[in-house]
Amino acid sequence: MTTAPERPDLLKELGLDVQNHATLGRVLGTGKIERASEGSDGRMKATIRINVDELTWDPSILVMPHGGDIDLELINDDKNTHCALLPSNGDRKFIWLVNHSRGRARLNLDGPGYYWFSSPTGNDEGRGLTGAIVVLGDAPPEARLDRPEQPQP
Repeated sequence: MTTAPERPDLLKELGLDVQNHATLGRVLGTGKIERASEGSDGRMKATIRINVDELTWDPSILVMPHGGDIDLELINDDKNTHCALLPSNGDRKFIWLVNHSRGRARLNLDGPGYYWFSSPTGNDEGRGLTGAIVVLGDAPPEARLDRPEQPQP
C-alpha cells in the first residue's frame, strides 16, 4: 500500500515551494492538493467540493498535468448557499450552488500557470473559499517572449 505524499513533499514535487511560487502555499494553507485525472481522449476531469461547515474547497489546489480541457464537478455539501466563479479561456464560468447541490463546468485552460477560483458570495472568499488550478508545463514556442536566454538559479 502506497501512501499519499505529505503536503510539503507534494508542494516541492510540483515546484510550488520556491520563491514566487510560495503564494499558493501561504494563501491556500488549508485543504488538499489533488491531481486531475486524464482520460484516453486527453480530456481531464476532477471533483471539487465544499464540505459541511468548513468553508474551504476540497481540494483547494487542483493540478492539471498540462493545458487543455477539464470537466469539473462541483459539490456543495454545506448547509449554506455558495457559488463558484471559475476561470476559462475566453469566458469565465459562474455556477450557483445552493445547499446540498452539485453543478458541472467545462473549462479550457490551455496555458501553464495558476488560475484562481472562488465563491464571491458574501464574504466567502475572505473566509476561505478561494482555490487554484495549477496547470503544469511550459509555454509553447510560439507564445514565448523573443528575448535572450536568462540565467536560472
